[in-house]
Amino acid sequence: MAGELKKWLNEDWVRIDSSGNVAGECGTSKNKKNPDRCLPRAKANSLSKSQRASTARKKKKEGSKGKQFVANTKAAKVMRAANGGPVSKLNKGCGAVLSNRRKRTQYT
Repeated sequence: MAGELKKWLNEDWVRIDSSGNVAGECGTSKNKKNPDRCLPRAKANSLSKSQRASTARKKKKEGSKGKQFVANTKAAKVMRAANGGPVSKLNKGCGAVLSNRRKRTQYT
């Protein structure tokens, strides 16, 4: 676990502005109260400019309301499997594999 965290922290993180451009290194935003979105460079490069802009605008909008932690959009979500490789459907939980199953609460 500690090794995976170290790899994650050592990735090349970049700052994304609300126009969808890579604006520099993560942590270099001038607005410290409401900073820009940061993503690993590999993830940022895999997204289109409009997808990068969308996740950055979401962060700015929620941050202006005082929210500190804002989730990425679905396309920009950074996911890793336990072995560090890509996530398969089986790793996401039974909802992805057995989508027709409904959870029911039992009352005793």
